[in-house]
Amino acid sequence: MQQWQAQHQAVLGHGRRQKARSGGGCLIRLLWISGYLTVTLGALFSTFFYPDLLSILRTRNLNVQPYVLPKQGDLGVQTRTGELSWKQELIPPHLSRLEKSDVQSDLPDDKALEFKKLWKPPPNRGFIPCVDKSPSYTGPAKSRGYLLVQSNGGLNQMRAGICDMVAVARILNATLVVPELDKRSFWQDSSNFADVFDVDYFIDALKGDVNVVKTLPSELVSAPKAVKQFQSWSNIKYYQESIAPLWREYKVIRASKSDSRLANNDLPSDIQKLRCRVHYNALRFAPQISSFGQKLVEKMRSDGPFIALHLRYEKDMLAFSGCTYGLTEAEADELSSIREHTAHWKVKDINSTEQRSRGFCPLTPTEIGIFLRALGYPNNTRIYIAAGEIYGGDERIAGLISRFPNVMRKETVASVDELAPFVSHSTQLAALDYIVSVESDVFVPSYSGHMARAVEGHRRYLGHRKTITPDRKELVALFDMLDRGELEEGPKLAELITEIHRRRQGSPRKRKGPLTGTKGRDRFRTEEAFYTNPLPDCLCSDLMTISKGSPPAWNETNKWSIANNDLNTSRILASVQRQ
Repeated sequence: MQQWQAQHQAVLGHGRRQKARSGGGCLIRLLWISGYLTVTLGALFSTFFYPDLLSILRTRNLNVQPYVLPKQGDLGVQTRTGELSWKQELIPPHLSRLEKSDVQSDLPDDKALEFKKLWKPPPNRGFIPCVDKSPSYTGPAKSRGYLLVQSNGGLNQMRAGICDMVAVARILNATLVVPELDKRSFWQDSSNFADVFDVDYFIDALKGDVNVVKTLPSELVSAPKAVKQFQSWSNIKYYQESIAPLWREYKVIRASKSDSRLANNDLPSDIQKLRCRVHYNALRFAPQISSFGQKLVEKMRSDGPFIALHLRYEKDMLAFSGCTYGLTEAEADELSSIREHTAHWKVKDINSTEQRSRGFCPLTPTEIGIFLRALGYPNNTRIYIAAGEIYGGDERIAGLISRFPNVMRKETVASVDELAPFVSHSTQLAALDYIVSVESDVFVPSYSGHMARAVEGHRRYLGHRKTITPDRKELVALFDMLDRGELEEGPKLAELITEIHRRRQGSPRKRKGPLTGTKGRDRFRTEEAFYTNPLPDCLCSDLMTISKGSPPAWNETNKWSIANNDLNTSRILASVQRQ
């Protein structure tokens, strides 16, 4: 009997120990699951909800500054000595400096200093173009066939696409036929390549890179062609493995689109530098456009510094973006109809209020006027509007003119006779605006479209000229407070807007990668465009031993290319990013 009781007690004890261990295991699993869910929810909150909440708190509570950042001198005074002209001439353009008389010497010292800060570019930290070929780079290999290119989009969308197609021709060992320009876009422009660009210079400038011909050889005009829409944001491997094999059956490959067919990042250094040599040198405008564009610059600067304002408030952009804030019901209906009947615009039904609150709409002319006044620009500032016809005409632009009466356009700077050769060709008119925008003392885009990004990148390449990029999402929150009477134009608004844009002046920074949380091909879509910021691929620092007189030489003992991960240059980049 005693033996049986002992065995019974042993069994009970074992059961209790098993339950204890089981209970402990459940507790551990519960704690682990709770921790996992906490981390996951925290990550989701920080990615999707916290930024918007922070933005709301910044703008709703006027006692809290939108951005509390150290003043790094982005508004500091610095001359343009050592900059390049928009044509990529290795000399400082004489029109880029402010004359002593332009600084209004009759002003008190503190006011004169503030005036200087409004116009002087941010410190460029010694970055200059470095696009030389590597020692292993050779001339074009034996051609395997011909590459035909159908460019698409407006001027700057086509420019970027053409530059990419030159690089693709290099990758494929193809002879490039001078690209065809888009004649079917919204603007319906009949201009050919030679009407907009200097075709002979384009061919000659690329002799060491790619073979270029004006037309396809007659014997291949009727030959079978491989018509392809190249995959967007593709790397070298894609072209070598998916496109190059087409040469086995075809002598001609036709690219049906040119925009965004090449990745922004992770390409060989020589390919990246080639893209820059094309964009900032080989693809220059036709002589008649170039010379008249410079004449417009001289007329604008004859009375002192000026702002080039890319006021993207045209019918096509408003229709595409679905932005109707401030428009009449009839105008909103017209834009909706345009969007509905444009086949290649995929999104037809757009919530305009949501678009605007997220910063996806162009700023209105009135909002731009408020913005520039808040930054401190006086009402006698000369502003050149680089844009097509503003939707709503003079009535829509009245809010800007009331704050800045000296608003000008091509049509007011030049005579009717001077503009006559260009007036029926929107692409050529856009080219004139591009030249004036690149050469302006300050460039301000109201929307981050193709032209805004291209001009910003070109100004970075030429010495980081002052480019003020509005933070539309933050500004819209402030403008809504103005509409509700919770805020007034004045010192408080000026303080908020100035602080938000203290570090949005165009100073050197590394090109932005994909947005956090994006996956697959969406990662490529959200990367900053290559031509918006050519650093680090095509810009190097001269802070050490590089002469400002010319781009740095590339050799085995002195590899100044940031793309080649030179240790000293990487340190400079890290310093720039910390600042």
